[in-house]
Amino acid sequence: MTVFAFYLFALCVIVGGLFTVISRNPVHSVLWLILAFLSSAGLFVLLGAEFVAMLLIIVYVGAVAVLFLFVVMMLDVDFAELRAGMAKYMPLALLIGLVFLMELGMAFGAWETSEMAATQLSAPAPADVQNTAALGVLLYDRYFLLFQLAGLILLVAMIGAIVLTLRHRTDVKRQNVLAQMWRDPAKSMELKDVKPGQGL
Repeated sequence: MTVFAFYLFALCVIVGGLFTVISRNPVHSVLWLILAFLSSAGLFVLLGAEFVAMLLIIVYVGAVAVLFLFVVMMLDVDFAELRAGMAKYMPLALLIGLVFLMELGMAFGAWETSEMAATQLSAPAPADVQNTAALGVLLYDRYFLLFQLAGLILLVAMIGAIVLTLRHRTDVKRQNVLAQMWRDPAKSMELKDVKPGQGL
């Protein structure tokens, strides 16, 4: 049953990833991507990494894929025009894909399994250490600096995305806090001596 579940989830991952790329409708692509994520979570459960599987479902399926789905459905994008403009970049895309496949072939051709990895995979896991606890020890103890560096890179990417999408419209009146703080009261207000019975 485990072998059957493995091949079923693996086939769903491959089919979902393939149809994510080749689907003409972007909404269908997002739905195929969700299928690939769920099948990957099933593979993680078969490997004994239940925490990573639940994390994949909660973060990627519950947040990222649903966000993609809402963005694709709410944006009024002319996909026919985008596909028409994509044809002129097809030779460059095929060349990049060919180079990428050649690199993958060279990497898999020189692949050698480490003896230390084989012994660690065959060694029984300690019964008193849970999967979540072992993952937490690895992230927050052994690889703490790398984990913080990854978070910093994501923060910089988020700030860059905000800066790139921020548009300053000239027809909208905005509040200038620094100009309000640095204003001179002697120049910004004028005192009028109004005599009794005389209007302004």
